[in-house]
Amino acid sequence: MSDLPTGFKSEEELEQFMTLPAPELVRDLENLDGDIMLLGVAGKLGVTLARLAKRACPQKRVIGVARFSDPQARHRLEEAGVEAVKCDLLDRDQVAALEDCKNIILMVGRKFGAEGDQPLTWAMNSHVPTLIAERFPKSRIVAFSTACVYAMSEVANGGSVEGDPLTPPGEYANSCIGRERLLEYFSSQYQTSGRLIRLSYAIDMRYGVLHDIAQAVLEGTPVSLQMSHVNVIWQGDANLYALQSLGHTTTPTSPLNISGPEIASVREIAIAFGKIFDRDPIFTGEPQSRMWLVNTEEQQRLFGQPSVPLEKLIEWTADWVGNRRASLGKPTRFEVADGTY
Repeated sequence: MSDLPTGFKSEEELEQFMTLPAPELVRDLENLDGDIMLLGVAGKLGVTLARLAKRACPQKRVIGVARFSDPQARHRLEEAGVEAVKCDLLDRDQVAALEDCKNIILMVGRKFGAEGDQPLTWAMNSHVPTLIAERFPKSRIVAFSTACVYAMSEVANGGSVEGDPLTPPGEYANSCIGRERLLEYFSSQYQTSGRLIRLSYAIDMRYGVLHDIAQAVLEGTPVSLQMSHVNVIWQGDANLYALQSLGHTTTPTSPLNISGPEIASVREIAIAFGKIFDRDPIFTGEPQSRMWLVNTEEQQRLFGQPSVPLEKLIEWTADWVGNRRASLGKPTRFEVADGTY
């Protein structure tokens, strides 16, 4: 922890640190056969994940695929040596035209606005994975999913484990079960190896649960305690584990929880920000008895402890938000208890 910076003065400084490859990732990607293709690369995690992969193994081709409605995302990828390919992944013919690649990371998903257009939500979260599974039957496929596929659990239970039943509320979460079940089906049919990354709240200074709480404390707006506890993980560690998972695929594909080891109290996080900002947090909402929480013992068995602990993430976020640096303006809505996004 003493080797970690105290904060970041700019987005480029943040991303340079986030995409600095750990020695174990360099080793793992050097030992991995084939190049890497990231589908849906233009989202929040994708650009930094692609840059990390290229920095870790510059001799491999790293191919980023997306519609690229934001030209800046394409520019940042190409500047980093990532090959950018424009493709609408809802279009079967465009998907069929993609070149073969041994290692696929599937990042396509739709969450916010899901209730406004449920058919599109299901198409993005369930139909697109079907097209990818049919197009790349001989590849390794590591697919991002979500901890929202689980039923909510009590804090005392220590979080959901990978074998727990999937009975969540809301169409978004159930469309993500659709993603997983279809990838499992085609993985079994084609003997495609893979992993289903059930991610819980990656943290970047520009967005995430900690950003939302810090901003509320700083501005004097209420922090909801409805979902009173969360798991969070540094986005750099989430990206690291996703890439390392290419070397830990199973046939058929299987789930893997990815998040921080702590079940963290929202109230205690807000109080920590309050001390830094010299503000008294305002709270609202009655804590639910159950919430989305995950157990990360299998992640820790495979990859060890995350490189950035919770207290450092709080320190970094306080510095970033307190200095009113850039925000993506995308609240996580972590307080939502009924699965409606």
